[in-house]
Amino acid sequence: MAIHVEHELHKRRLGRNVGLALVLVFFIAIVFGLTVVKVTRGDYEPENSVIQN
Repeated sequence: MAIHVEHELHKRRLGRNVGLALVLVFFIAIVFGLTVVKVTRGDYEPENSVIQN
């Protein structure tokens, strides 16, 4: 089996992909955190949540 040397282009792509993955994880964490805060504060309850007879 031949030993292949990794090309410099692949190293740059790996670095770019890791950076993009970190940005996406950070964005998802922000959206999830904001959603949790809004739900726990009750911002998604309708204004007419009291049942009227």
